[in-house]
Amino acid sequence: MAVNRDPILKRCRALDLSPAVLGYDKKSNRNPNGNKRKKESEYASQLKEKQKLKFIYGVLEKQFYHYYELATKEEGIAGENLLKLLESRLDNVVFRMGMACTRREARQLVSHGHFCVNGKRVDIPSYRVKVGDVISLHENSKKSKKFEQIAEVAGGRVTPLWLEVNKEAGTAKVLRAFQREELDYDIAEHLIIELYSK
Repeated sequence: MAVNRDPILKRCRALDLSPAVLGYDKKSNRNPNGNKRKKESEYASQLKEKQKLKFIYGVLEKQFYHYYELATKEEGIAGENLLKLLESRLDNVVFRMGMACTRREARQLVSHGHFCVNGKRVDIPSYRVKVGDVISLHENSKKSKKFEQIAEVAGGRVTPLWLEVNKEAGTAKVLRAFQREELDYDIAEHLIIELYSK
């Protein structure tokens, strides 16, 4: 399995992205306008948006292109469909529940089998959750001190409206599909669709 090992803060600076989006609270002391060219080409801005979205969700090119293909086949706006597919990944839902400090940590916890979907253990981070699915912490994992530490660190995170989270029980229910307006970072997803549809 390929893993993206880019330095987080360095990559955030390059993509003009706040580390808080990824779950990190570190701040960069570098000059934010120090390394910018005067004018960005159309292709450069499209590529930057694609790299930003791939980096946020920890998805590599082959899988990301597969999501693009699925998004264009579904009804509705392709860019919003792409965001819906990425938000419905199990590792992202675990991060949104507040059961992991970062999406990278959520990916690792899922692949180690700490979570169940509708009572069945799932260890595939890219598993797509559907409306009505219940995501819960596995019984053996509830006793782990690791999740107590995570709850303290990630406890203040705002839970999205499409999820109903019970932090005491370690469960979450998907109430409805994700809406574009609920996104907590800036992205121009239409540029990604334009880039791939050339």
